[in-house]
Amino acid sequence: MSETLFISDLHLDKERPHSLRLFERFLQTRVPGADALYILGDLFEYWVGDDDPAPHLDRAFDLLSALSEQGMSLFFVHGNRDFLVGETFARRCGCQLLETETVVELYGTAALIMHGDSLCTDDVDYMAFRTLVRDPQWQAAFLARPLDRRHAEAEAARARSRSSTRNKSAEITDVNARAVTDALRRHGVQTLIHGHTHRPAIHDLTVAGRPARRIVLPDWYDTGGLLVCRPDGMSLENL
Repeated sequence: MSETLFISDLHLDKERPHSLRLFERFLQTRVPGADALYILGDLFEYWVGDDDPAPHLDRAFDLLSALSEQGMSLFFVHGNRDFLVGETFARRCGCQLLETETVVELYGTAALIMHGDSLCTDDVDYMAFRTLVRDPQWQAAFLARPLDRRHAEAEAARARSRSSTRNKSAEITDVNARAVTDALRRHGVQTLIHGHTHRPAIHDLTVAGRPARRIVLPDWYDTGGLLVCRPDGMSLENL
């Protein structure tokens, strides 16, 4: 049966080998035979540049490359942890980098896909940080620093993020309803697929007087999960 798979928020890290092994098994046993795999950001806990050897990820990268060589279509959307993923990574894994907001056709249904952090407009501090780190000049300056310094800065940023998130309400760290509606209207679609919030669900909406839906992907901190799209519908699945 034809199917397209969506995942996000794996946060792969050498300190969490369970998630890495789960991802490797997923690539070996669940993905083969699908039409395409979309990774909607935060594949890594953080990514400091394509020049990082990251040997703990070699096996996963080899599996992604093998799927690509077998004809699988692989796509990647940047997240808030891996916005520095570049073309070297894409060539290594055989995937195509997509724009922050991309509309895809899923068996007759047009869907807007994104990581989802840009929808959290109530989190003013994060949105300011996002604007900073997405600036090409900031990125060029960061990538020019020694690798060990980049790792240290990424670890410090991760610690600050954890501390900050604990002090914010669930409403602030979730998507803004107006931002969701505006995104759907802007692209002229009724289906939105994203990750980032770690709150998996399928939300029924009404946009421009028509039924719409927002599908939130699960994270991989525990069991992991995905969205499966087939010609007869879409469903969230746990691994």
